[in-house]
Amino acid sequence: MADLIVSFREIGMEDVATVGGKNASLGEMFQKLIPLKINIPDGFAVTADAYRLFVQHNQIGEAIQDHLKQLDLKDFSNLNSVSSSIKKLFLKSTFPYELIEEIEGAYRKLCEANGREVDVAVRSSATAEDLPGASFAGLHESFLNIQGEKKLLETVRSCFASLYNARAIKYRHDRGFDKHEIALSVGVQLMVRADLACSGVTFSIDPESGFSNAVLITGCWGLGENIVQGAVIPDEYLVFKPSLEKGKKSIISKRLGPKTKTMIYEKKGGVVNLDTPKEKQEAFVLDEKEIETLGKWAVQIEKHYQMPMDIEWAKDGNSDELFIVQARPETVHADKDPYVLKEYSLTQKGELLSSGYAIGNGITAGKVKILHSPTEADLLEKGDILLTEITNPDWDPVMKKAGAIITTKGGRTSHAAIVAREVGALAIVGAEGALEKLKNGDLVTVDNSSGKIGKVYAGKLKWKTQEHNFKGLKLPKTQPMFILADPEKAFNLSFFPNQGVGLMRMEFVVNGSIKVHPMALVHFDELEDPEEKAQIETLCKGYSDKQEYFVDNLSQAVGTIAAAFYPKDVILRMSDFKTNEYAHLLGGGQFETGEENPMLGFRGASRYDHERYREGFALECQAVKRVREDMGLENLKVMIPFCRTPEEGKKVITLMKKLGLEQGKNGLEIYVMAEIPSNVILAEEFAQIFDGFSIGSNDLTQLTLGVDRDSEVLSDLFDENNPAVKWMIAEVIRKAKAAGKKIGLCGQAPSDNPAFAQFLIEEGIDSISFNSDALLKGIENMIEAEGRGK
Repeated sequence: MADLIVSFREIGMEDVATVGGKNASLGEMFQKLIPLKINIPDGFAVTADAYRLFVQHNQIGEAIQDHLKQLDLKDFSNLNSVSSSIKKLFLKSTFPYELIEEIEGAYRKLCEANGREVDVAVRSSATAEDLPGASFAGLHESFLNIQGEKKLLETVRSCFASLYNARAIKYRHDRGFDKHEIALSVGVQLMVRADLACSGVTFSIDPESGFSNAVLITGCWGLGENIVQGAVIPDEYLVFKPSLEKGKKSIISKRLGPKTKTMIYEKKGGVVNLDTPKEKQEAFVLDEKEIETLGKWAVQIEKHYQMPMDIEWAKDGNSDELFIVQARPETVHADKDPYVLKEYSLTQKGELLSSGYAIGNGITAGKVKILHSPTEADLLEKGDILLTEITNPDWDPVMKKAGAIITTKGGRTSHAAIVAREVGALAIVGAEGALEKLKNGDLVTVDNSSGKIGKVYAGKLKWKTQEHNFKGLKLPKTQPMFILADPEKAFNLSFFPNQGVGLMRMEFVVNGSIKVHPMALVHFDELEDPEEKAQIETLCKGYSDKQEYFVDNLSQAVGTIAAAFYPKDVILRMSDFKTNEYAHLLGGGQFETGEENPMLGFRGASRYDHERYREGFALECQAVKRVREDMGLENLKVMIPFCRTPEEGKKVITLMKKLGLEQGKNGLEIYVMAEIPSNVILAEEFAQIFDGFSIGSNDLTQLTLGVDRDSEVLSDLFDENNPAVKWMIAEVIRKAKAAGKKIGLCGQAPSDNPAFAQFLIEEGIDSISFNSDALLKGIENMIEAEGRGK
């Protein structure tokens, strides 16, 4: 007689046909990962043969087929009634005696092993005997906090019946699986008391970009169904695998989610969803040691299965132990061609209405259709922008019809996010307030072209699309590098052909994410404006030390970009705000004085050792030190802007050493911008102080020609191709090469003008850095220029 019950320790991935993919994976982990000190809860599987025995015992097989024959295969108008009729057959059926004995016996063994009547999770695990690789994730029922033999039997029967959920019938038909024998196994697994602690989902790669060196961990308070269902916006943590392997601080990013709901045990069995107390909404669910433990486990699980994995974890509130409760292959990026990328960009500006986590890369436009239930699917026209609170598997057919999906709840590992990736749809999840801001029939543009944050704009805006195929593309000998500011774009851009980042602009992070003048954080108690003080308090919530707010946020942003391009060089330009720009930051007005010409005033290197900014520069250096030393990202280099004299350069190098950034230590290179005529004239002296140069062509052009680069009246005179500017550039390249120092250029001209690229390459420049939208054209011009030079 076939096995009706098998324990997790008896099954592995070779048993998919018997116990389904979910249970086979649990057994595989229980056997192979526990020896690696990864905690997996014990349990057993009710096999597909047990399901067949149940159907045979109750003689309902023919009745099931009779109902299925009545299904309207054109419009599926009677799908719900057919499903309901078949499920009633199961729910009225009884268990054969031998199956009752086996299920109750296996449950009693679990209870005896744990010294109590245990609570279990009961999950459906569908299988097709001829299709062991078929995935039926999310289509069938799962139940939590099931206690006692009687309740367990009722729940197993409900799982059997869920094989004929309306969504499951439709899924099998769409994929041709209804021509095969389908059966259902049921997994019975010890519950982890995450209702007393927290739980979540881990991807062993970044699920949005497919970046393989990062682990994404999401977490919420209580049971993890809230994340899977998209009922909450969870915390997010990014762990960098190479830093993890080196034993360095591997958490490159932490983002606090509001986590407004907490799912806990109901006293009578089952679960209930409660409001999360405010103080817990504002606290991270995991500490750094726990985050790194989950990161290590994700790497080990990925190595075992030899593919990216989607993993569910839970923390037991009684023992404080972490557990892995499920793992399945991540399928979206496995089928993608890594050499083909599509690039989208808006060519019009519009009114921003809402934003959230971007799922999928692209732009689309359509009319908003607000739906509150999948039963309203007939109201959705093909191409409409579906707006709802959360989704579950019943929404799957509706989502495929939508031009894009917007949910007001959920994170990047929610059901809506996962299904959107699988069907190739655009989605924005966690768009808080969207239901208040958007109305039925509103024409909107959904823009997911700019990294992790998706945006909804009023009206139908214009955009452009480019497809790039990098297969067989050879890079030029001269290094093509990025000019980059936004860490949200870093993982996606890392797939482009490149040799690293020649210029990372710190100002973008300070202006866009930190928003506070660093000196206002150092001297917070001295701030005079109560309104600004209150705004800074809000931004710094969760930080007992306001200076740590600056260091933490800057190090995460810089660390993300350094990780994205690791081990290639990433050159961070230290702050180069002008006084008027610094004054616009919160608290900035109190620490900046007005200048007639800020472009030529108190900026760059002159600020760093000055009493008006020295403490702010110390925070910048602290962030860089954290990225290089704590995170182990020694590919990060730094660059000093607007350094007017060699003496000023020496002062900065000395100050940085005092602040823990010693030139040469652990490979730290310090470059200088060549953007002032004095940098060219005294290049030999600057070369003795710095490790290399980066030509800032905009400032060098304005200071050579005496033309304000912001002047509309003189814009015709501002020209990098002017012979005087080109002489400056050629001269500093010649002097740098003679001194054995690296030299690059950051600017638009080499991508716009093939002749300018030719000029730079003939002069022997080492690298050219481009904005992302100009990189490919720049590479083309560089290859052409090198070809001419042969």
